[in-house]
Amino acid sequence: MKKTILAGTLVAGVLALSFTIHNEEPGYKNLKILPKNISKEQMDSVMHHFTAALGQKCNFCHVRNNDSTRTWDFASDANKHKGMAREMMLMTNKINKQNFEFAGDPKKLDTKLMVTCFTCHNGKVEPATIPPPREQRQQPQPQAGTDSVRVKQ
Repeated sequence: MKKTILAGTLVAGVLALSFTIHNEEPGYKNLKILPKNISKEQMDSVMHHFTAALGQKCNFCHVRNNDSTRTWDFASDANKHKGMAREMMLMTNKINKQNFEFAGDPKKLDTKLMVTCFTCHNGKVEPATIPPPREQRQQPQPQAGTDSVRVKQ
């Protein structure tokens, strides 16, 4: 009888542990700026913002393992762009905190930020530092009113 109760308790414990381990959020490694308890959905959102803001893919900041699997080693700091991304995150957090009123903490990813990567990068790796030449600038096309009337020549 005691052996049956012990065996049943042991099986129940193993099952409970396996469900607990299975349902946990992924534990990300080497997070230096982002919150340690970031969820998968939040991490995906941040990474998708980076790829759109810089017009790049994952390999711009991340490296793959050198083994036969070639899986991503997201924790690695081997790519210099990852360090630069961290510096840029600190910079945008500082700009937002010093210059804009917003409720919350930048470490909480639901805080609305006024300045983001996209503000300067606009989908390019290097932000533009000067405007494009005049002939390359797109002129807004009038949609209504007297400005929309073309003069016949």
